Amino acid sequence: MTRLPDTEPPATEDGFDQLIHAPVRLRICAALNPVREIEFGALLTMLGISKSALSKHIALLTDAGYVTSRRAVRDTRQRLWLSLTRAGRSAYRTHVAALHRIVGDDRP
Repeated sequence: MTRLPDTEPPATEDGFDQLIHAPVRLRICAALNPVREIEFGALLTMLGISKSALSKHIALLTDAGYVTSRRAVRDTRQRLWLSLTRAGRSAYRTHVAALHRIVGDDRP
């Protein structure tokens, strides 16, 4: 997986975010946007990808400050819960608005 250079900001002036735009990361943000948090296993099932692939995408989003995680015990097992940060939610919504502008749909 390619990582964006540290010197290159993920979003352009128009809100298009290279980091979020990758298909799996876009789907992760879309899944996290309407909810407070999602358990890693549920997101894994929803996306239909491998644990390692999801972990790598989550790590990139976490490094950018877009996703946060917390560990909690549920059903006697340690679970990882994921949520968008305020910055992540804003970046996702701004990116979606940029995509709408690209395709000629000015919806917010």
